Amino acid sequence: MKTTGLRLYGKSDIRLESFELPPIKDDELLVKIVCDSLCMSSWKAAVKGEDHKRVPEDIATNPTVIGHEFCGEIVEVGTKWQGKYSPGQRFVVQPAMKDTYYAIGYSFPNMGGNMTYGILPAAVMSGGYLLPYDGEAFFAGALAEPLSCVTGAVHSNYHTVQGEYTHKMGIREGGKIAALASAGPMGLALLDYLINRDVRPSLLVCTDIDGGRLAYAERILSPADAKKQGVELVYLNTRELADPASALRELSGGEGFDDVFVFAPVAAVVEQGDAILAYDGCLNFFAGPEKEDFSARFNFYNVHYNAMHIAGTSGGNTDDMIESLELAAAGRTNPAILVTHVGGLDSAAEATLNMPELGGGKKLIYNHISMPLTAIADFAKLGEDDPFFAKLAELVEGSGGLWSAEAEQWLLKNGKQ
Repeated sequence: MKTTGLRLYGKSDIRLESFELPPIKDDELLVKIVCDSLCMSSWKAAVKGEDHKRVPEDIATNPTVIGHEFCGEIVEVGTKWQGKYSPGQRFVVQPAMKDTYYAIGYSFPNMGGNMTYGILPAAVMSGGYLLPYDGEAFFAGALAEPLSCVTGAVHSNYHTVQGEYTHKMGIREGGKIAALASAGPMGLALLDYLINRDVRPSLLVCTDIDGGRLAYAERILSPADAKKQGVELVYLNTRELADPASALRELSGGEGFDDVFVFAPVAAVVEQGDAILAYDGCLNFFAGPEKEDFSARFNFYNVHYNAMHIAGTSGGNTDDMIESLELAAAGRTNPAILVTHVGGLDSAAEATLNMPELGGGKKLIYNHISMPLTAIADFAKLGEDDPFFAKLAELVEGSGGLWSAEAEQWLLKNGKQ
């Protein structure tokens, strides 16, 4: 059958093309990819081309399809998997497979998130990387991979048992958490997860230096709603403070914070996190620095005498994805917090190559729709002259300004094919 996909031919050479898919083998699946979330990792692959460690060297003649944060439906099942999977079943994929550099969205010519139909290779199913998804919205499934990053970060924190050589993994239950420089999309995803998971803090402080971002965060995740879950949620603009660390320690009752998450690769923010750690406190460096020599000062007196320590992750594993899917499907977390732009497959090439300049949060690509990549915040203005965007603006207004299952369903039904 024919498919349309975004194919990588070389450095900054990605092309939207239609091409024939071969018949599936007995150990493969034919799938329809409904929604893909663009990722900076795809930009890196597009810019580096064949020099990227996950991209084959022969892409000039055998291009691969990019995109790895996606959700879709199974169309046809090879004989090996019949009885385990069925047509119409929704799914997501853990793209990073163990023991190989090959990955969906980098390495395969007939499978990637930015295409209408694709063929899942046998390794995905046999390795347990195909994950069933029972949620209402495709975009929530597509965001499971980035959401798993904050899930994995929380699981990677640890605390010690005094007098024993034991690490107790995860945040301290009922403890105090500070999330620094965290009013962006991924920071809000962390707050949403911490408030709505089973193991919660008693105090959760979100800091930033942008008043507008903090106001938006407080509107989306209100202290009143957090209180219903037993969490005291505080938003703090550190730009306005002469001594942010002292103000944060005061908020903690003078004890410091059990867990600190740093969302900016800025030495001053890391050092601020170090200064507010409690005894046996864990600082999680979540931000991804571009500079390989990035460093910051850390108080090693406290490391020695007060058991302070550091953790860090650069993604989530399959278990983290499963947890993210289950929480989203149950309506306990809201992946829409991450989303700032929506577009069709015909906008994916330009958007991917310009990811660093676009700003905002996650960009959703609906592969069976033709639509320019558009900021959700611009729907209302565009709707003054275009009934299509007027309806989308109405739908997102009904969900507090966020993308929603209702908006997705209307787009899939009424968007230009």
